Amino acid sequence: MWWFMNKEIYLNLFITFYKFYGTKLVVRIALVGATGEVGRKVLKELEENRFENITLFASKKSAGKKLNYLSKEVIINELTEKSFDEKFDYILFTAGSAVSKVYFSKALENCKVAIDNSSAFRMDEGIPLVIPEINGNVLKGYKGLVANPNCSTIQMLLSLNNIYKKYGIEEIVVSTYQAVSGSGNKGISELANQENGDLNVVNYPKQIFRNVIPEIGPYMENDFTEEEVKMVRETKKIFNDDNIEVYPTAVRVPVYYGHSESILVRTKSPLSKDDFINIMKNSENVVYSEDIVTPLEIEDSKKTYVSRIRAIDEKTFMFWNVADNVRVGAATNAVRIMQKHIELNN
Repeated sequence: MWWFMNKEIYLNLFITFYKFYGTKLVVRIALVGATGEVGRKVLKELEENRFENITLFASKKSAGKKLNYLSKEVIINELTEKSFDEKFDYILFTAGSAVSKVYFSKALENCKVAIDNSSAFRMDEGIPLVIPEINGNVLKGYKGLVANPNCSTIQMLLSLNNIYKKYGIEEIVVSTYQAVSGSGNKGISELANQENGDLNVVNYPKQIFRNVIPEIGPYMENDFTEEEVKMVRETKKIFNDDNIEVYPTAVRVPVYYGHSESILVRTKSPLSKDDFINIMKNSENVVYSEDIVTPLEIEDSKKTYVSRIRAIDEKTFMFWNVADNVRVGAATNAVRIMQKHIELNN
């Protein structure tokens, strides 16, 4: 009798549980670039979230190798034109722009959503550029390609999101201090080799060991580098606001993991330093610290860390912003995009 009187409540609880957990565990996922720096972190992120149905793809040289996943070995498949004949719910691309451009149209023939970590499609009209905590609502009812923003943009906008929503933003001046893992395995190898005495310069314009290089990517017509222009354009697209002025300087530093940013932001409406701090404390996936935070302390974390907040005047503030570029700035955001799509469409 008690069960029948309360069965509707329990039925609703069961449906909610199934939607959140059941759907998450049975979606079919393909990961392209599984052996790369970002690919391995995506795999770790998927494992932490207990996604079970995973198919791995990589280049021919990695085909047949195995990676551990959920206490079992998963074979890596060679990426070919026929790889996406099988139906997937989600395909995550982590193998770079060239691979994404070749395979994305084929991938979309048999899957709901493809999430691309490269810069290939970020500024294409009609393709969402998504940080789920900020503009995840665009995924409602969406099928197709979703672009994952630049790592430096993601951590900066996560910290500024609630400031923008409540007070508006006139301009942002940002200097980045970017880890070599932002260049992938080749950047990590170059720094390691130079630390071990091989000072050959291969991937960077100057020696990176015991040095900083204020140049990331080729120069554009306006004398800003490609990395800097990404931060400008992506900020405007994600906030859907062409009036925000962004002035970036991107610097490569001899750190393995963790991008740091010195950010000055000017708001449209006035607020106090206490208000600014409280907003940071209440921002999703952002941690405010009274002590300084450095890349060494936050390696492999899925949070963005804010410290050294300074009030210049009632509309101008400066702060230090640090996040793991491979987790927050790539793998974690890509998987959060997928999770948000599942949440909004199931």
